[in-house]
Amino acid sequence: MDFELNYFFIYFICSLLISCLLPLLSFLIGPRTITREKLSAYECGFAPFGNARLRITVHFYLVAILFLVFDLEVVLLFPWCFAIPIIKTKAFWLMIYFFFILVAGYIYEWRRGALEW
Repeated sequence: MDFELNYFFIYFICSLLISCLLPLLSFLIGPRTITREKLSAYECGFAPFGNARLRITVHFYLVAILFLVFDLEVVLLFPWCFAIPIIKTKAFWLMIYFFFILVAGYIYEWRRGALEW
């Protein structure tokens, strides 16, 4: 039990340090140039054109949902990789089954043309 908690706390501390340290380093090291364009309402430097209320196709949302699904898969697989030495065989095969279902869904979406623009 202590072995599992050690991995969890190491993962937790590393993720906490990275999430706090990177924005702080960006703030301390990053350049600070203040220009008239940066202070304007639109940071890109040119006046807006067109209507801001454009219709977006459903295809965009499908790709966004696919991205979220596979991003969550990585969130689940990363700690699982650390637990491989201590998990049982059944848990290993359950994760392989989970991974297979996600890959099958990805192949299905790919063949249906959801990733084509």
